[in-house]
Amino acid sequence: MNIGFIAHDTKKKLMQNFCIAYRGILSHHDLYATGTSGRMIEEVTNLTVHKFLAGHTGGQQQLGAMIEDNSLDMMIFLRDPQTKLLSEADVGNIFTMCDVHNIPLATNLATAELMIKALERGDLDWREQFKH
Repeated sequence: MNIGFIAHDTKKKLMQNFCIAYRGILSHHDLYATGTSGRMIEEVTNLTVHKFLAGHTGGQQQLGAMIEDNSLDMMIFLRDPQTKLLSEADVGNIFTMCDVHNIPLATNLATAELMIKALERGDLDWREQFKH
């Protein structure tokens, strides 16, 4: 499955720790991320991550294009809801597109852990049928 990652600056360390903890599961899937998030995941896990541009320079739109194409199966977007960001429109666009295409979306650690465990159990295998 194709898994997308974005993390706001204040959540990047949390994202790294999440990827370390679930490295075994993630290693069986194709990972995509905005530039800085992807680099940080690779640094601590040795997993291969397809890195787009940095989020604020177009990476969020590149991941959004994968969502629009229905080629992303799961999105983990660890966001900081207390920080007002210039890219807030892009954030909302990703949320909307995930809803339109029925792509599971986690915006916090608790939901990300539920989704990764569901992925391991095969609970998200329905995405393969949904994409066609």
